[in-house]
Amino acid sequence: MNTRVAPRPAAADDDYLTCVPTTMSGIPIKQVYTAEDIGHIDFQQDVSSPGQFPFTRGIHPDMYRQRIWTMRQFAGFGSAAQTNERFKYLLEKGQTGLSTAFDLPTLMGRDSDDGLSLGEVGKCGVAISSLEDMKVLFDGINLAEVSTSMTINAPAAILLAFYICVARQQGVALEKLRGTLQNDILKEFHAQNEFVFPPGPSVKLVIDTIEYCTQHMPSWNTVSISGYHIREAGATAPQELAFTIADGMCYAEESMKRGLDVDAFAPRLSFFWDVHNEFFEEIAKLRAARRMWANIMRDRFKAQQERSWWLRCHCQTAGVSLTEQQPMVNIIRVAYQALAAVLGGTQSLHTNSMDETLALPTENAVKIALRTQQIIADETGVTRTVDPLGGSYFIENLTDEVGRQAEAIIKHVYEHFGGVLPATEQGYFRRAIADSSHKYGAEFDRGERIMIGVNKHHESDYERIPTLKIDETVEREQVARVRDLKARRDAARHQQALEQLRQRALDNANVMPALIDAAEAHATVGEMMDTLKSVYGQYDGGPEL
Repeated sequence: MNTRVAPRPAAADDDYLTCVPTTMSGIPIKQVYTAEDIGHIDFQQDVSSPGQFPFTRGIHPDMYRQRIWTMRQFAGFGSAAQTNERFKYLLEKGQTGLSTAFDLPTLMGRDSDDGLSLGEVGKCGVAISSLEDMKVLFDGINLAEVSTSMTINAPAAILLAFYICVARQQGVALEKLRGTLQNDILKEFHAQNEFVFPPGPSVKLVIDTIEYCTQHMPSWNTVSISGYHIREAGATAPQELAFTIADGMCYAEESMKRGLDVDAFAPRLSFFWDVHNEFFEEIAKLRAARRMWANIMRDRFKAQQERSWWLRCHCQTAGVSLTEQQPMVNIIRVAYQALAAVLGGTQSLHTNSMDETLALPTENAVKIALRTQQIIADETGVTRTVDPLGGSYFIENLTDEVGRQAEAIIKHVYEHFGGVLPATEQGYFRRAIADSSHKYGAEFDRGERIMIGVNKHHESDYERIPTLKIDETVEREQVARVRDLKARRDAARHQQALEQLRQRALDNANVMPALIDAAEAHATVGEMMDTLKSVYGQYDGGPEL
């Protein structure tokens, strides 16, 4: 998660600060909306009813009346044992799905004992270097009974292999595994920069996981196509929508080139959205996303099954909106953002903790974040009817405008660059996001965009809150665990498994079976990544902005 604390502009007082009459993305907002503002919309074709194409009003006809969204708090810190304890704590408090955060070395495909991992082990997520670590992470948790999300990208196939091995050792059939692998490497090139291999081989690995799961894990969401990090990096809502949908189109195109039937893999693609402070714009974005994806899958990719047309999504409140100043105010921001996600029709939700701009969340902070969702679900009454804002002159007009702008961006990507991969290699997405971020920063500096406690209603003596600190012994113990594993494993079996992995990569074959074998031979994340680097190479970041 990315967070940003903007500087306070120099000013005698806060009175000069006034919001401009546009959304955060620059879409003009009229004083009042009437029927004339939606007169151009064909409601049967563009809006329809909940559960009916193009699913603008939701993918299910009864939405939350039948089943509430999955409450999935992001968790992961320190050692696998510590995170296992946090998982069990959250499940005890009413969380309905696990969401795993990995530390930076794991995200970058490095072992905990790698020299470049020094000082980062377990700091921003859980340290996982081997199958043994993964077994500890899910110790005492029946994988047949929980849905697990894993936020991992460059080494995603490796972590999936570990998860598969743990399930096998628990005696859980693969077809019973439920969860989501983020596995969206394209957005790393656009926004987050946690890539390892060049774009082409990186996408090939994603397609390997899609192919494997389509054949063996029918209930597993193979990719969580992520706009979250794109928005956190500074993109507008229409850009987040356009870039994310375009990335999904790229994965669909590459999967079909592999020979996969669109209706075999499309139902297991899911999306991940940022929900920011601009309340109505965020609702409109989610509604427009469903409509766009449904039309693209039916008309462009010729999908025949209704489930292939559904855009199922997870949402997370905006980390970039959290402030160090007056951190208790973050609870209020998160509540409004979470309400927008629910009114927009999300299937799964993470609410950020008030302290996440400062550190990994404490148990108390994460409990408040979870209770925020529970209050929305059980006390506000917003779940009693489907798409309660549907038909609003403002919401329908804004949904149409956000979608129109996103469609224009996708058209530019395909007509000017020839598709997502060439646009990525030429740095288009990174430049566009940087330009939008700069524009917003300038508006903030002029006082046209407000952050309470930062450039309005500022306090110099705001209350500091306790934060979670990862003890340095975590790194020492984790490094010792990794080194002990490397010393006692079967060296011949380990070497043979890595050679098999290298050969499958050279043959351009699906590497998932070889990764599973290597995991069982106790090859580590770093060793498997290094083996793949020897074939695919390593990416230096592409063109300068």
